[in-house]
Amino acid sequence: MSEIFSQYNYVVVIVLMMTGLYIVFASRNLIKKLAGLSVFQTSVFLLYITIAKVTGGQPPILVEDKPYGADKDGHALLDGPIQVAAGDGAFLLPGPGSDVLYSNPLPHVLILTAIVVGVATLSIGLALTVRIREVYHSIEEDEIQAMDFVYNLEGTAD
Repeated sequence: MSEIFSQYNYVVVIVLMMTGLYIVFASRNLIKKLAGLSVFQTSVFLLYITIAKVTGGQPPILVEDKPYGADKDGHALLDGPIQVAAGDGAFLLPGPGSDVLYSNPLPHVLILTAIVVGVATLSIGLALTVRIREVYHSIEEDEIQAMDFVYNLEGTAD
């Protein structure tokens, strides 16, 4: 039981994922399907953020400092910080021998992009649902399929 509580992020992700998937498959209402899809997307976002967590990691922020870590010819030493010129000042990056542990910002940036894509997808789905409601006067999948069975795509009765 203590293993479940130590991995509670993954438990929450699995519960949200299965809930969203169930809503998408079990519901016949188009709005409920879109809500289930949003829950499923949110669980994937949480999974990636949980995996990207680095215990004890610092944000990769460059600190402005004096030039350091170069030999007499001006070449950067590989066992110490590496000087990088950026803008008005010089910044130090830790070298391979550094004890600093940085977290990777790439998964968080990808999740921000995925959130934007998810919102756009949801808005298009809602717009299509509104249009379907205007045409069929219903957002229930069974009623829409029954109307399609009675009337073919050209709008004439069989």
